[in-house]
Amino acid sequence: MYIGRFAPSPTGPLHAGSLVAALASYLDARSNRGHWLIRIEDIDEARTVASAAEHIIQTLAALGMRSDGEILWQSTRQERYNAAFNQLGNAVYACACSRREIADSRVSMASDGAAIYPGTCRHGLAPGRVPRAWRVRVPDANDSQTLIQFHDRWQGLIEENLAAHVGDFVLKRADGFWAYQLAVVVDDAEQGVTDIVRGADLLESTTRQIYLQRLLGFSTPRYLHVPAVVNDRGEKLSKQTGAQPLDVGNPIKALIEAAAHLGLTLSHTPSSVDEFWTMAILEWEQRFVRI
Repeated sequence: MYIGRFAPSPTGPLHAGSLVAALASYLDARSNRGHWLIRIEDIDEARTVASAAEHIIQTLAALGMRSDGEILWQSTRQERYNAAFNQLGNAVYACACSRREIADSRVSMASDGAAIYPGTCRHGLAPGRVPRAWRVRVPDANDSQTLIQFHDRWQGLIEENLAAHVGDFVLKRADGFWAYQLAVVVDDAEQGVTDIVRGADLLESTTRQIYLQRLLGFSTPRYLHVPAVVNDRGEKLSKQTGAQPLDVGNPIKALIEAAAHLGLTLSHTPSSVDEFWTMAILEWEQRFVRI
């Protein structure tokens, strides 16, 4: 059975950019006669805004999107992440390096603009050093397992050499919070997610997540990364770049604009939210029928 999900971080109200991701994931689940789940990714307590999650859930409901199961909150799942972390065993090691030290010693940049970790603590901490974070080892550059490939249903063939383009990445941060990469892999596996539909801004995280899935013995879902919504300066639309909360007083307008970003062209303006979904699901089926 198809199981999809929408997993917003509650850093503010739902905006046009996050609506596009929600819309695409909902359309794909409904087109495949599957289940659609909501997950609140509030693992980063420092960025979580009070009542933002509830506002997001209410906004989705006003737009006709409701979870087919219990809503999962990452903040309640510390034990599950810790269990997965322990399962990784020797694949994980303590790192004492600060961001400045990594930046000063970097040899190249990762695909997302971050410094590739040079492996300073890979073979143990230097005397007098204490752990700040925990990293997972990626295969060496000459190991065939370092090349991760997958077919994205929108973007096509994606491949990345983890050793060359990513490096050993963080699973538990210096502030004590679990990293996104570990939490999302554990949650997707335990919720039985078969298909992940999300924004292309998360495309570069996918190879890391596939690597963790393999280490933990989880199956790999199918992926579809839709184009991110950007502002007039070409920046991804977000709270930090001035994204405005959605106006649910005119839900059909918001839905039509999000559908247009995905390339959906409705034959006429729907008279209700229900009619919008009927029309949009039909068009999505014609474009993204499951293979």
